[in-house]
Amino acid sequence: MTMDTLALTRTFGLFVATAVAELVGCYLPLLWLTGKGPAWLLVPAALSLVVFVWLLTLHPAASGRVYATYGAVYIATALAWLYFVDGVAPTWNDYVGVGLALAGAGVIALGHRTA
Repeated sequence: MTMDTLALTRTFGLFVATAVAELVGCYLPLLWLTGKGPAWLLVPAALSLVVFVWLLTLHPAASGRVYATYGAVYIATALAWLYFVDGVAPTWNDYVGVGLALAGAGVIALGHRTA
């Protein structure tokens, strides 16, 4: 694995971990608010959001380009969450949307490189 590939793999993993922390931090309060879970779920939700914020500080640069790329990974992770946690199968529109978002993120992330 080259250094570029390794860095890209680490960054992608960090994006996924950040997205999962954000999703957990928002999902647990939703369970409580809808009466599907107890109030104590707010404690791990708050901890998850703290982890989410901490993970944001680990991203390669705090710039709009990084967060735009993260947004696309978040969309893909949210649709995986839809399937694995909510038990709802994504539609072809979901897959096309994720593909477009990830393609756009690729253009943003890789398009700024200098030769």
